[in-house]
Amino acid sequence: MLRKNLYGLLSCLFLAGCGMIDYHPYDVRISGETNVNAHNMEKIEANCKGKTTIRFAVMGDSQRWYDATEDFVKEINKRDDIDFVIHGGDMSDFGVTKEFLWQRDIMNGLKVPYVALIGNHDCLGTGEETYKAVFGPTNFSFIAGNVKFVCLNTNALEYDYSEPIPNFTFMEEEITNRSNEFEKSVVCMHARPFTGVFNDNVAKVFQHYVTQYKGLQFCTAAHTHHFRDDILFDDGIHYITSDCMDYRTYLVFTITPESTSENPDYELVEY
Repeated sequence: MLRKNLYGLLSCLFLAGCGMIDYHPYDVRISGETNVNAHNMEKIEANCKGKTTIRFAVMGDSQRWYDATEDFVKEINKRDDIDFVIHGGDMSDFGVTKEFLWQRDIMNGLKVPYVALIGNHDCLGTGEETYKAVFGPTNFSFIAGNVKFVCLNTNALEYDYSEPIPNFTFMEEEITNRSNEFEKSVVCMHARPFTGVFNDNVAKVFQHYVTQYKGLQFCTAAHTHHFRDDILFDDGIHYITSDCMDYRTYLVFTITPESTSENPDYELVEY
């Protein structure tokens, strides 16, 4: 009888303990949609096929500002003129797995497709592994209408220069990859040159590759948390940086057949 009661007590304790099990914040246990960028790039290319004018929104650094990001999604969903959204990186603050999942679920509320770049905070802990599982490769490209978007991992500092970042092999391949399908191009990154996270030792080499893209219009960036429009090199190419979500703004770019690199057509929108 005593043995039976002891077994019963131990069983109750075990079952109760099961409900107390918690997972490590960096465990990379992924629930819900994965490979988000690939799914959405397919939608972007299909939706924009044949278009000669495209309009897209750019934002970034949504880390910790969940309410503002939810309001951004509502704001975009009120519009009917946006083809897609580019998130410039730093979805997470500490690279915690759940941060990526929370941000993904918020951004999935958009009625238009979006892609997310990797930011320097997204590289902390097991963040890069989680980013790859949820969103996909850290360097990628897609074509919207006749415009190619080359999206790059430029967060060299977080890798202690142990990997080639930026990846010049990828950049060079993208100059000619699908070259018969686009006439203009945009280069997107989280950290632009001369922001501390970028490997400034190769800034001029990086810019050389950037300017090889056919019909380059401008570059987009995030990271600094403040809107800026800079010409960093003596070539007239604009690097346009978005605010963080705390400022409740986003950028809307329009590219038409007449668009050139001299005067990018964009608007800073408050919400």
